[in-house]
Amino acid sequence: MTTSASLAESTRAHRGLNVTLWIVQVLLAAAFGMAGVMKTTMPIADLAQQMVWPGALPAALVRFIGLAELAGALGLILPAAARIRPALSPLAAMGIAFIMLLAAAFHVSRGELSALPVNLAFGGLAVFVAWGRFRKVPISPRATGA
Repeated sequence: MTTSASLAESTRAHRGLNVTLWIVQVLLAAAFGMAGVMKTTMPIADLAQQMVWPGALPAALVRFIGLAELAGALGLILPAAARIRPALSPLAAMGIAFIMLLAAAFHVSRGELSALPVNLAFGGLAVFVAWGRFRKVPISPRATGA
């Protein structure tokens, strides 16, 4: 294979991975954004009816978790889309993966093993975004005009 042909294949592969990463970033941001809004705005009693566990934690901790999810959702999209400090996006993905690790441990401690597949899926997607944006298809910062 010629050098130009292998370069073209590599460029197509990176373009496909970039599109895949953006799709996963948007889906994760939507999921964590909605969850964060719910946990920061809904009454705890209403949340406890939907998810049970918020009733077992202090309200301030539930609100803090919601804020962390909102920050992660915004961090997945805004720095990368604006290309202003885009390295913050994979860091946000790592933060979401950490939230999912803590959530999995919490659910295991309560015997709620049915929640683990969701925690592991979201955590795995977040790790994929962090890996992809750190190693394979990082987003370049916006060029500053001098």
